[in-house]
Amino acid sequence: MTRRTVITGMGVIAPSGVGVDAFWRSALEGRGSLGRLSRYPSDGYPLTVAGEVLDYDPAGSIDSRITVQTDRFTQFALAAADLALEDAELRPDDLPPYSFGAVTASAAGGVEFGQREIERLWSKGPAHVGPYQSIAWFYAASTGQLSIRHGLKGPCGVLVADESGGLDAIAHAARDIRYGTTAMLVGGAEAPFAPFSMACQYGHGLLSDAQEPDHAYLPFSTRARGFTPAEGGAMLVLEEKEARPGTARPTAARPQVSVAGHGTTHTGALNHEESAEGLTKAIVAALDEAECAPRDIGVVFADGLGVLAADRAEAAALREVFGPALDSVPITVPKSGYGRAYAGAAALDVALATLTLRHGLVPPTPYADGTHLGIDLVTGAPRPTTTGAALVLARGLSGGNSALVLRTIPA
Repeated sequence: MTRRTVITGMGVIAPSGVGVDAFWRSALEGRGSLGRLSRYPSDGYPLTVAGEVLDYDPAGSIDSRITVQTDRFTQFALAAADLALEDAELRPDDLPPYSFGAVTASAAGGVEFGQREIERLWSKGPAHVGPYQSIAWFYAASTGQLSIRHGLKGPCGVLVADESGGLDAIAHAARDIRYGTTAMLVGGAEAPFAPFSMACQYGHGLLSDAQEPDHAYLPFSTRARGFTPAEGGAMLVLEEKEARPGTARPTAARPQVSVAGHGTTHTGALNHEESAEGLTKAIVAALDEAECAPRDIGVVFADGLGVLAADRAEAAALREVFGPALDSVPITVPKSGYGRAYAGAAALDVALATLTLRHGLVPPTPYADGTHLGIDLVTGAPRPTTTGAALVLARGLSGGNSALVLRTIPA
């Protein structure tokens, strides 16, 4: 019998809301959550507008012995994982040993923690560098802390693949389940706002230099001026569909959607024009694995970089796959309202796509103007849909192109 992977729980830490309910409500309202960067003094830096998680301290739900040895990105992942397990009504201890694992994706790693320790090194000397610097900055820190916190002895890993890593990690976890693992914690979370980390990104010229949130992140617009970075992310509980048969579980803890297909390619860093072909091939591969025709897709959660050349390439890839039918396929980029959280952005899109399939509503694209490069961009208000399948896209600044197909589960 073919083992099927389903999402049974989700946890979200985002600039637009903490927890699935708040995040979903904000998305449906098309609420903008961008604001002036406050994690460090932004005077003298090109970046002014960002998506920050305000009025929420992960340390409130994480033991101080853990917060002292972890960066903010790992604290986000730990907090989101707790919410996801609660949503799934799943205790790792209830599963057989070695049957539960974790995979996370990260693009930035523990940059805030790392910069603080490096400043101490240069200003005070090596004796003032804390012992946790050796682990807190590392991309795998979240996976390691999750495995320790929940006693996860199954397959564990980390993907460093930029934005597309958020989707690739889900596919990686789904393969583990297909090969025999019972459940996986998977997702991505980022906390990129440290001066050195952001300075490394100014060179690629893709960050929005807007001074006002309303004009900062405009995907699929001829007035696009780059993307607005964000912190936060999402963690998901993936299970084998028959892992808990016959269990009386409330609606929130029942299988929500299936992870049906995935495709990924690589077309080179900042090579926007060639990304059209690569993204097309990734979409086709995801559809083939899902045994899903383009006509079955009822909504697309686009990557929407907010760079005109990249957005044109994405629109061209969608046109290549869907043909004339693209004119009636709803496309949305909700992250324009709260920012692009690198590897966490794709995990957040998957959470929204899951909620769209569950509730039959496509959230709009905040701040969108009237030029959409020939696609049916959902704007203003949520749009009803009866779709049974969603396509989620992600492209990394380093050249990754990934696509993931989610499908509803028949009652």
